[in-house]
Amino acid sequence: MSQGIKQFILCGLLALSLFSVAAGAEGIKIKSAELERVDGDWLLNATFKIELTPGLEDAVQKGVVLYFQTEFDLTRSRWYWFDEKPALAQRQTRLSYQPLTQQYRIASEGLTFSAKTISEALQVVGSIGGWQVIDNNQIDPSKAYTAALRMTLDLSKLPKPFQVNALNNRDWNVSSDWLRFPFSPNGPNQIKR
Repeated sequence: MSQGIKQFILCGLLALSLFSVAAGAEGIKIKSAELERVDGDWLLNATFKIELTPGLEDAVQKGVVLYFQTEFDLTRSRWYWFDEKPALAQRQTRLSYQPLTQQYRIASEGLTFSAKTISEALQVVGSIGGWQVIDNNQIDPSKAYTAALRMTLDLSKLPKPFQVNALNNRDWNVSSDWLRFPFSPNGPNQIKR
């Protein structure tokens, strides 16, 4: 093979690897999750790393409100029937930009926060602390369960023109994978990545 062809192939592979790294950088990733027992109930503490695409950041700057949906479910496998789901919980976090004050506003479960930069705002959106997800009477301490957690950008809450755009554009489909981990009512329940 000639030297020119080798250099061309090498440049192509290098460009492809850089593109795949850049494409994989945006999205939502779960950094940690912990279930702790407080007064008979189970509270979830979790941290997500959220990176928006430039198109989504631009949309927020222009007044589009983003809604992030966090979902938690607890299941118990049964050999004779469908899996039992004793606990399901969802919460929504709203991210918007206020041009008058030049601040980002984050609203979740009746609480409101402000941030000066998009990275600070996304850090607040990705931090969950003390969210009650399991009632103690929903579980049997002698049985094994599987907990699952994820966060997605709720496209159904976007204005209609943006929903159409989101269907055709992968940049708007921001979601974490499901994190599944064993849950024991008697043991430590902590996952770090």
